Amino acid sequence: MKGLMIGVSGVRGIVGMGLNPEVVLRLGQAFGTYLEGGRVIVGMDTRTSGPMIKSALISGLLSTGCKVIDLGISTTPTLQIMVEELKADGGIVISGSHNPSEWNALKFVRDDGIFLNANEAKELLNIYWQGSFLQAKWNEIHEVEKFENSSEIHISKVLKILDLDLIRKRKFRVAIDCCNGAGSIITPEFLKELGCDVIEIHTTPNGFFPHNPEPTFVNLGEISERTVSSGCDIGFAQDADADRCAIITENGEILSEEYTLTIVSDYVLSYKKGPVVCNLSTTRMMDEVTKRHNVELVRTPVGEVNVSEKMKEIGSVIGGEGNGGVIDPRVHYGRDSFVAIGLILEYMAKECKKISEIVKKFPRYYIDKRKIEFPRRRMKDLISYYKEKFKDEKINLDDGIRIDAEDFWIHIRMSGTEPVLRVIVESRSKKKTEEIVNKLLVEIEEMKG
Repeated sequence: MKGLMIGVSGVRGIVGMGLNPEVVLRLGQAFGTYLEGGRVIVGMDTRTSGPMIKSALISGLLSTGCKVIDLGISTTPTLQIMVEELKADGGIVISGSHNPSEWNALKFVRDDGIFLNANEAKELLNIYWQGSFLQAKWNEIHEVEKFENSSEIHISKVLKILDLDLIRKRKFRVAIDCCNGAGSIITPEFLKELGCDVIEIHTTPNGFFPHNPEPTFVNLGEISERTVSSGCDIGFAQDADADRCAIITENGEILSEEYTLTIVSDYVLSYKKGPVVCNLSTTRMMDEVTKRHNVELVRTPVGEVNVSEKMKEIGSVIGGEGNGGVIDPRVHYGRDSFVAIGLILEYMAKECKKISEIVKKFPRYYIDKRKIEFPRRRMKDLISYYKEKFKDEKINLDDGIRIDAEDFWIHIRMSGTEPVLRVIVESRSKKKTEEIVNKLLVEIEEMKG
């Protein structure tokens, strides 16, 4: 169906095209059947389509005998935490995350607060496509429970891992751009708990995004200017569901999202040694950081669940993805911008350094992330071509193809959330990165067939 993507990473689409109440109702029925009833937590970001989607979703869940707990507007990490806290059987996040306003999505959470993995999602989707759902009797349909203080529970868990006295003594001035998303109320309150003077930008939770909610360079000009003009020590920008964030220095420099996990990992490893997990698309700065601290770095296929499961398996002390997502198991096994913000402020407080000074500790890399339409049926040919072309370099085929050369790396993979090929290149030279990317794009265009 046009405008709708149904896959193992969740279901997303354009509201009014592919994503409609009928589809959402069936997804609710499918998840309720998958869980065989049980307690399900539901939350949404601030998109205007959220209430419509939530109504259809809850109807589907109730029809299978589920007990539904409605968090209302909720960040993604808040919902993940509440699934664990309330000992629910699962949860569903309604959020288009970094996508524009016309998009929305559903992501399914299991009872440990982690998203469904590929095998679990396939089982759910089989139920969806088969269309054979549990049917509750009239006296098995439950009243929806509203839960009001989930944000406070989330924030209290984050505060417990921080040195609050140390951070509060610094009285940081912090700019925050919530893009009118789910973090609009909770994030300023969190920063105030840390003793910060908060400069709020786009903190009206109305779902009308003033810019694309992906916290990347092209979308963050306003917070960059405000960080400087307001004399802030640092600025942060969240996406619409507040699981990711980018950093703006006191000089207004918009840092690549890759720095978020890099900086947090460097700080956590300074006092807690152990393995680190990130995905294959994450910066080589992570290799430098883990080498400096003499700990193991393990890379997984892209996808939060892949990182989370590997972290649990090997007892990782910190992990995440290079898109600004940090996972600290002391709070929960999910990306959490509040964890990232708190630990970065603590790092600045402990070192008594500006964020621009901390950034200088890391070698400068230039990363370029592109996407190009590409037929999935040609992916095997593409991988074979680059395996041969770079046969003398280190090759990883766990998720598309990653090529590690001495002075650059390349990752090419089919997106799990969009019908596109993702092409990522990083090197120590901006010119070299651009040259490699441009050459790849020409080659890939020719391979489309």
